[in-house]
Amino acid sequence: MGEAKRRQLAIQKQALQALAVDTPGGRIHVQWDHGACATPNAQLTFFAEFLATTGVYDAWLNTCPLSYTSPNAPSKQDVLGTWLLAILAGHNRYAHITALRADAVSPQILGMHKIISEDALRRSLARMSAQQSQAWLVPQLLSSVQAALSTPWILDIDTTIKPLYGKQSGAQVSYNPHKPGRPSHALHTYWVANLRLVLDVVVSPGKEHSAAKARPGLVAILDKLPGEQRPALVRGDCGFGNEPFIIELEERAQPYLFKLRQTQGVKKLLTRQFARDDWSTPGPSDQGWSVVEDTLKLSGWHRARRVVILRRAVKTDLALSRRAKNEVGEQLEILMPTNDVQAWEYAVLVTNSTCELETFAQLYRDRADCENGFDELKNQWGWGGFTTQDIERCQTSARAVALVYNWWSWYCRAAKPGVRMEAITSRALLLAGVGRAIKHAGQTTLYLTPMHAAKDKLLELIANIRAALSHVRSVAEQLPKSDRWKTFLDYVVAKITRPLPPWIPPDQLAMKG
Repeated sequence: MGEAKRRQLAIQKQALQALAVDTPGGRIHVQWDHGACATPNAQLTFFAEFLATTGVYDAWLNTCPLSYTSPNAPSKQDVLGTWLLAILAGHNRYAHITALRADAVSPQILGMHKIISEDALRRSLARMSAQQSQAWLVPQLLSSVQAALSTPWILDIDTTIKPLYGKQSGAQVSYNPHKPGRPSHALHTYWVANLRLVLDVVVSPGKEHSAAKARPGLVAILDKLPGEQRPALVRGDCGFGNEPFIIELEERAQPYLFKLRQTQGVKKLLTRQFARDDWSTPGPSDQGWSVVEDTLKLSGWHRARRVVILRRAVKTDLALSRRAKNEVGEQLEILMPTNDVQAWEYAVLVTNSTCELETFAQLYRDRADCENGFDELKNQWGWGGFTTQDIERCQTSARAVALVYNWWSWYCRAAKPGVRMEAITSRALLLAGVGRAIKHAGQTTLYLTPMHAAKDKLLELIANIRAALSHVRSVAEQLPKSDRWKTFLDYVVAKITRPLPPWIPPDQLAMKG
């Protein structure tokens, strides 16, 4: 930069030091304060206390395979701390890290020296091989959930399509329902239902979106879990209801529930079943669904299996159309339902579970809740971002995002056990807040100004979190060798699964009143 350019920038900077700005509310005098220690995410302090007390952050740092010998290289704390801050902020590109670099408070909270640049973070992640990344993050992901799997739970499996816009490794044109013809990656996700927690995610090239590519990851998870922590049910859509996938679960005596494709064998089954007179009567909570069961042996199956058939009458206005040829030519005909014609929506499920027949309709409907979790991860956590040229770093980023997502989910559950808070609301409530740090006599005081309207509710939630952490500290003091993370999860799960009061019929309740 030449001398003239430096002089011009100095003049511009001096002119901007003090400004008089005319606004609809009157004149406001503006002064820049470049030396202040401030942060827009001051409530990170409480989340950092959660990470430190439970020990998960230290375990994440200590097991990371990154190592540096150059004195000019960033420290491991700076690399992983910057990555954590970017994920918490909801970023989906490495370039967004630039927005964090003026934060002078968050690095101190996480024990960092500085927030590194986006390029430094990319280069750091490239130093890990695929095997090192897997050996580091897969146990971390599983341990973030495993301690809560002692109560009956359901494992959902699904595949998410991640569209790509460059020449990345594994970017292949394949099944892409929202952007046909766009190259993509396929993310096979293993999910704890209801809690909405990620057990693992496997990033594959776009053409490897079938159930066969998701099977090794599922088998690896089931084999790592002890018998008492295995899921009560493995659940998936019609993509997973095939013979090889089912056999893997049957060999492990693992109950499953999958939807079947509408093949010719399934259609013949429906023809027989719709003529039956023993369809169940829908109850108040069945949403109109009736159910029967039978056995079915498709041509590709080596034996017959239990199938559950669901149907529900279509009550909305319905019209059918078809193209027919007549003297005039091809025309569109509209067929209106008559009294002797009934339209149905239906589904056929295959299972080896011994659950009562009436429970299957609700069990499969509950699977729709996992779609909300995938939507949150993709749109609020940047799961579809952090893309690099090599698929190995995309895999590392997907698992890191899932891990931080799990931590934040448990943190929010400690704050409000009865409600599942999504990031779009929980970040604004439990993370954002203007903070100004003052250092004096070796101590740092953070003056926090919450910007959320629900300030009283916020204080209550923070009190709930600190009560959980206080419980962890008290147990650790009495039992120094106790697992702090398991102690925390036991505390939160007990709050979530608190026994409900006995149900009293409305008529008896009215008599007591």
